[in-house]
Amino acid sequence: MLTELIDGLREDDTRPALPATTRGDLARLVRGYAVALTAEDLVAGDTVALAVRPGPRSLAVLLAAYHLGLRIAVVDPTAGPDVVRARLALASPRLVLADAAAQAVSGWAAPLARRAHLALPDLGSLAPVRTVGRRLPGSPPTLRPLPGALPRAYDGGGDAVVVFTSGTTSRPRAVVHTRASLCAGMAAVRDLVRPVPGAPVLGGTFFVLLPSLACGAPVAPLTRRALRRLDPQAVYLTPPQLRAALAAGCRFSGRVYSGSAPVSAALLAAVRRAGAREAWGVYALTEVFPAAAVESSAKSSYTGDGDLVGELLPGVAARVDADGQLLLAGPTAADRYLGEDPWEWVATGDLGRLSGRTVVLGGRAKDMILRDAENIYPGLYEPALHVAGVELALLVGVPGEDGDERVVALVQVADGVSERDVRAALRGPLERMGAARPDAVVFGRVPVAGRSRKPDRRAAVGVAGRLYGRAVGSAGRKRER
Repeated sequence: MLTELIDGLREDDTRPALPATTRGDLARLVRGYAVALTAEDLVAGDTVALAVRPGPRSLAVLLAAYHLGLRIAVVDPTAGPDVVRARLALASPRLVLADAAAQAVSGWAAPLARRAHLALPDLGSLAPVRTVGRRLPGSPPTLRPLPGALPRAYDGGGDAVVVFTSGTTSRPRAVVHTRASLCAGMAAVRDLVRPVPGAPVLGGTFFVLLPSLACGAPVAPLTRRALRRLDPQAVYLTPPQLRAALAAGCRFSGRVYSGSAPVSAALLAAVRRAGAREAWGVYALTEVFPAAAVESSAKSSYTGDGDLVGELLPGVAARVDADGQLLLAGPTAADRYLGEDPWEWVATGDLGRLSGRTVVLGGRAKDMILRDAENIYPGLYEPALHVAGVELALLVGVPGEDGDERVVALVQVADGVSERDVRAALRGPLERMGAARPDAVVFGRVPVAGRSRKPDRRAAVGVAGRLYGRAVGSAGRKRER
């Protein structure tokens, strides 16, 4: 697909590609950056680290690197300097490409950036650095698009992109997608989103937007103004982004997709009420993107235990191992973690069960709660907590003085909704939980973390523990009186 996109770009094409950028502009940038990267003596298989904000130039660099057979290592400046340094040491880039903002974060603006939780190591200590876009005084030389014919395309296999996901400074963890798995994943996104030429698609990442560009659809980041003025055929957002858009009063049209974090039936139903013709939850991992999908009506009508994430997408295979963990494989699956052996099956870390090609998740395997010698898997029961008025809800285990765990439901209500009404709405779902019924329901903000703003279960244990302690103390004082 990416080869077809690059080959299909024409410099005289005046159709829009991105905001303020035509397909012809993009074609010129891709050709110019491909010539410039070749002039840096880079060859197929070399790694280029990319710390550039999303936009036409970063997209053009990605396409040019793919065209030449280079491997892109994505740099996240929010990870902290020690983590970034360890990650780049593992990736061993031949060249670091950074825009002025990323360079400022690692240089003169570092004290300010640290307050905003943005930090990079001295990029120049890791590999030669080139500036993409506007250059500030003292910055490394600019990687300028150069004149010349588009270099010959690399037509072999190998790695395409490295995405760091977790790990420590001593052992970073990075997912490696090959050229084949990257293109298969984008083809799967194309088939799921079904973009038609000419109508805009809004989203946050190029891995979602590129398939739409390849089909002739212009793409743009999501803003309230873009939703109102562009009337997009499709929108792809993470659940936190969707909640923020709904809270801001955004109206939707066409099809809305959400993934990269758990997507509740209540959230999809709210999107439909906000005008979307269809609302889809997408089960996607960095290692397998995408894997399964479910439409709002099917998710809302599901009454069983666990989280229905839908039907496996074409080509994706699944099985459940002896521990109940869901394993995935197929053309959209990444090859390996950087520095490790290739996978035969991707271990998702999710408990799951299969009925034909339908997948129901039961939570993370490591999130099990042990109470009264009974194993409780939160993911089986958390969907039932998402009644009307609930934005987020987690079941967590709070350590007790007796060494056992207390099961506590931490519930975050939407603005303007009373805790009393939510507590009343939860009576039925709590009664149906049986032996997994929580010892207490507490109300507060559910902590989130990471680029996709997923619920941070470890931090939630601390929040729930404090709120639970106050509730127990208050109940004790009432009994004394």
